[in-house]
Amino acid sequence: MKLITQEIEQSIPALYSTENVPTEEKVAAVKFFTPDAQWSWFAVEGEKQEDGDWLFFGYVVGHESEWGYFTLAQLLDVRGALGLPIERDLYFDGEIPI
Repeated sequence: MKLITQEIEQSIPALYSTENVPTEEKVAAVKFFTPDAQWSWFAVEGEKQEDGDWLFFGYVVGHESEWGYFTLAQLLDVRGALGLPIERDLYFDGEIPI
């Protein structure tokens, strides 16, 4: 599965563009998740970097839940308990479970 589509590339807000939006009003452009480890990454902002990787800012739900930065390369390296790769939630509605 392709984690970043052209539609996502064109629609995700640039880094820092939502910093004045209250936390409870932020909307994620895309949700990534591990199908076998119960981790989720909600990307609110993102930009393609000079090296071709993507840098995202968003909400991460795992052992702890926190706001932070993560890259597409990091997501591509992650494997869950059964060795399954990260997937993109095709039916995600933008709501962040804060």
